[in-house]
Amino acid sequence: MVALADYPQIAAGKVRQLHAVDDEHLLLVASDRISAYDHVLDTPIPDKGAVLTAMSVFWFELLADELPNHLVAHDDPRIPEEVRGRALLVKRLTMVPVECVARGYLTGSGLIDYQRTGSVCGVALPDGLVEASRLPEPIFTPATKAEIGEHDENVSFEVVAAQEGHERAAALRDLTLRVYSRAAEHARERGVILADTKFEFGLDASGRLVLADEVLTPDSSRYWPADGYEEGKVQPSFDKQFVRNWLTSEESGWDRHSDTPPPALPDHIVEATRARYVEAYERITGRSFADWPKTA
Repeated sequence: MVALADYPQIAAGKVRQLHAVDDEHLLLVASDRISAYDHVLDTPIPDKGAVLTAMSVFWFELLADELPNHLVAHDDPRIPEEVRGRALLVKRLTMVPVECVARGYLTGSGLIDYQRTGSVCGVALPDGLVEASRLPEPIFTPATKAEIGEHDENVSFEVVAAQEGHERAAALRDLTLRVYSRAAEHARERGVILADTKFEFGLDASGRLVLADEVLTPDSSRYWPADGYEEGKVQPSFDKQFVRNWLTSEESGWDRHSDTPPPALPDHIVEATRARYVEAYERITGRSFADWPKTA
């Protein structure tokens, strides 16, 4: 029986690690770790890695008619039993070093950019927009890929074109907006707003763009409940919101601007965060998380 230790680890991020399986395949493993304010917290969120993996599989399958993706299998003898349910067997690709972000609503760093310049990543927007405003149409707001531990930098389409060539930059933009629109329509039918999301693409041996990494998970996307949506205020979201809120509360006693690491999360925050991730999966997919394979 194969073990994870049999596969050399070739990369590791805050939540995921990548292992070499053979010359054509990699193992993408999602952990239960959670990060906030540039810290990986000591307290894991049970089943988080499985939720992210299950969500990615759902979207890869749903979007397969739109464009190719790197998924080979989520249930395969080459996947070690110890990471079953939170690991994907994927194709090796040459990754494009661009974070392909689509925004349908104004929030986060996009809102900050807009308030300062009236545009987001060089895309001019109408006057009078506020927190959570729906944009006239989705926009492509890419970012350069940073080294681990550093922040990605929002850039304009022209910067991507200078780096990757105009033809590839246009293809990245068009694919990003097309997939976002398809996903946002599906989410809306399930009572969920997909405010924004980021995609990563790679190139296969023929030079074709392939959708890769995680896709449309609560970690890579902002999902808001459609009921109760109100322009002008911060929306509740299906992600690590409970963790962020607690860390900045008086109860935590933590100063996020200090050099001290975040404190351990209390049980009620862990449980609420897990429940939010599971709810996002079940609402968007229409599937029961209880049916997803679990690590032995």
